[in-house]
Amino acid sequence: MHAPTGPATRSTPWSPDHPVLAALRNRRAKGHRPDAPADDLKIGLAVEGGGIRGVVSAAMLTAIEDLDLIRAFDAVYSASSGAINSAYFLNGDTWYPLSIYYDDLATRRFVDFRRALRGQILDLDYAFDVVDHVKPLNYQCVLDSPTRLHVAVTLVDEMRTVSVSDFTTRADLRAALVASAWLPVALRGTTDFRGERAVDGGVLTPHPYRLALQDGCTHVLSLSTRPISPPSPKLTLSQRYAIRHLNRIREGLGTAYAAAIARYRTERRTLQRRMAEPGRAPFVLDLAPLPWMPRVKRHEVDPGRILTGARGAYEVLYCAIEGRDPELIRAGRLRAVPQLTMVARD
Repeated sequence: MHAPTGPATRSTPWSPDHPVLAALRNRRAKGHRPDAPADDLKIGLAVEGGGIRGVVSAAMLTAIEDLDLIRAFDAVYSASSGAINSAYFLNGDTWYPLSIYYDDLATRRFVDFRRALRGQILDLDYAFDVVDHVKPLNYQCVLDSPTRLHVAVTLVDEMRTVSVSDFTTRADLRAALVASAWLPVALRGTTDFRGERAVDGGVLTPHPYRLALQDGCTHVLSLSTRPISPPSPKLTLSQRYAIRHLNRIREGLGTAYAAAIARYRTERRTLQRRMAEPGRAPFVLDLAPLPWMPRVKRHEVDPGRILTGARGAYEVLYCAIEGRDPELIRAGRLRAVPQLTMVARD
């Protein structure tokens, strides 16, 4: 199970011997731990969010844990719901909080477009009540983890992204997770982080893989929640509205957001090319749902579609790590099957 199987095929969008995959397999084989490193590399894990679409990166994290790679990374870089996923990942037993997306968030208590006129499509208080009490996140475990968590937060008045990792308390970590998930338009105004106005960490840095490179990572496994496909050359209607909304919050912020979208279009083309042609170091492998897989929308409320998205994401990550042809997924010869188990709380 722990070695690539089968030759590369044209249907594989990534190189089966990509340097990032080779480095991760080597660390797994040698039992790499932060206190007993197997090499002198710096391997980062970059985790994208995107509201309910974060179920995709959550499922990939579950696959990473199941494939015995949870200790293979030197740091985790994250934004939005991807930051919450990453915090749970450092707790372990990632399969359980994955169920938040289809059991707890696929409800009008969390997503309700009838609240749009009040500027509160999402109820983040409800979401964090789940995180704090229903399927509790152990904040202290994240603080104590030898793998450092970086959370992207957009500082509104400074118009810049900060990658926060120097958490002082559990409350400070929680505030960073809230700020990183504060999605403009879907939530009213801004939130407070360390005394400054803040919004979603992906506003000016659309994907946290960039934070991993800025932090000196030699290899980055990037988990994207949007399917592999050519980026749209035009702004969507929701993006145009977000630009106006952000400019009202802080003059120039919406314009900077539009520029970030344009930059990421170019970056995404490069990332997709480097899946098969890794190029020179630093190496980035960006994994995402395959083009033919059903898409999960940012505000998806269909539990079946959410679970289908999770299954596909798990299958993609498995195929990449284990060197399997992803065409086996489409042919129905390789499937991630949900496993029922009991969870009881006293």
